[in-house]
Amino acid sequence: MQCSFGMAPSSLVVLPTNRVVTQQVPDANIMDHVPLVNIMPFGACMSLANPTVAAATSAALGVLTPMPCIPNTPMPWVTGGPTVLLGNFPTLDNVSKLMCVWGGVIQFTTPGEFTVDVP
Repeated sequence: MQCSFGMAPSSLVVLPTNRVVTQQVPDANIMDHVPLVNIMPFGACMSLANPTVAAATSAALGVLTPMPCIPNTPMPWVTGGPTVLLGNFPTLDNVSKLMCVWGGVIQFTTPGEFTVDVP
């Protein structure tokens, strides 16, 4: 995954709560959006909407100063695969997006699964 304001890629962490696996890896649905559980940091954050970045940039007299990324993703992924439910919620697909409160858009750069197509 990559965040539009992150400086490094990250991986989606899926807990086996849905009890569905593909090639021995748990499958994800749109509710797998919890920061620091499912969504790991993207290195440093460059969004001025992030209070730590804004404070560091202000202290540096307006020079953008990236700070460590702490994802803030309270809302589910959009839209997911609405035709395939996983744990009563749409499954994630490779075009799903997740919005961070700090203004970033998180999306997949590489799908974690290549053997299953979500219609």
